[in-house]
Amino acid sequence: MSMKPLSLETIARVTGGRYVGPDALRGTCITGVVRDNRQVQPGNLFLCIRGARADGHSFAPAAYAAGAACCLAEQPLDNAAGPYILVDSTLRALRALAAHYRTLFRIPVVGVTGSVGKTGAKEMTAAVLSRRFNVLKTPENLNNEIGVPLTVLSLQEEHQAAVIEMGISDFGEMSRLADIVRPDICIMTNIGYCHLEALGDLEGVLRAKSEVFQFMKPDATAVVCGDDELLGTFDPGIRKITFGLGRQNTVHAENVRNLGFEGIVCDIVHGDSRISAHIPAFGSHMVLAALAAAAVGLTLGLSDEEIVWGIADFQPVGGRANVRRSGYITVIDDCYNANPNSVSAALLSLAGIQGRRVAVLGDMLELGTNSDQLHRDVGVLVGKLGIDALICCGKSAEFIYKGLISTGIRIPAWHFPMKEALLHTLPSLIRRDDTVLVKASHGMHFEELVRALLELQ
Repeated sequence: MSMKPLSLETIARVTGGRYVGPDALRGTCITGVVRDNRQVQPGNLFLCIRGARADGHSFAPAAYAAGAACCLAEQPLDNAAGPYILVDSTLRALRALAAHYRTLFRIPVVGVTGSVGKTGAKEMTAAVLSRRFNVLKTPENLNNEIGVPLTVLSLQEEHQAAVIEMGISDFGEMSRLADIVRPDICIMTNIGYCHLEALGDLEGVLRAKSEVFQFMKPDATAVVCGDDELLGTFDPGIRKITFGLGRQNTVHAENVRNLGFEGIVCDIVHGDSRISAHIPAFGSHMVLAALAAAAVGLTLGLSDEEIVWGIADFQPVGGRANVRRSGYITVIDDCYNANPNSVSAALLSLAGIQGRRVAVLGDMLELGTNSDQLHRDVGVLVGKLGIDALICCGKSAEFIYKGLISTGIRIPAWHFPMKEALLHTLPSLIRRDDTVLVKASHGMHFEELVRALLELQ
């Protein structure tokens, strides 16, 4: 696969930078764009980005040694072993370069945003579209102001469609991402309690995420969850298709049957058409991801058969409702991220499993002034659902524990302020054949708990 031609002269022009190097090399075309010198391939453009722990400029010599054709830098490179382009800000230049590169493609681009379920919807949509197209998708969760432009810049001549995840935490961020992606279709999964420290409330979350619609063409399509109270009535200013469990949605599900770890079966209904689908993923919330993918597939003219087979091809991304069996217990590894909406969905799915069910829950970060109550609400839900045991870990997670206690429902429950104490005690709390859900915000690093659980015997 090959990148569309981008010469060093063009890169300098679109980034507003100054080319430094031999004139004879101005016409050199790059083969790819990378920010990690360990990933440099001959002919790549290397991005010198200043991070919290390291300054990319110090890795320029290693990048040249690996065959980089050029570096993009915001300070002069002493004794540079090759040409470089000097810009005011490498990050701004990266965005400008990606925005230019996006204009070179006339393919359907699907943007995916929302508070919960972005990656599941992205993966499901890419699986469906791959039944007909050669699809580029955001790798893992590289959905921020570095990941999004790098994803766009990884488009190759052979790609026929793209599915790009866009994650934000503040106002204005979506505008910067959408100015690059310019989606033809945008999926919005829901509006939930996340990043409230910056966005304030649910209306703020909607306002921040809906910035995307200002960067879409008049004939573009918004694919939104009509079950969501705010999205159901929201007018994006372009064609709107809704998906969800409610029959009022353009694409909705009926006869949903949760098969536990074997996935979910349902009928996907649109207009006069009804198609039976098997979703090979744990968690009833994955029905919404399948419906979003189906709505995109229908918008792009895929047949019902292509949609069904595409959904069947879905595979979860690591750290997201990934079912892992050790032979001693079953672990639902969902420790990539957490907010009240996603934790509630995970608990509902856990409640549908046979046998002893244990929830290991940690802090949900960035919830703003209402954080304590939102954690308490999760504890109340644990009690109402009849989960068999609750293990809480972290400062805010104490309020999950207190929420359960406040219900008066007596189930085994523990709170550990520190992860180290929980790791020490964990073997005595877990029994053979337990199903253990592990969920917390990414900053809690609960992957350590997952590893410890899988080693129990």
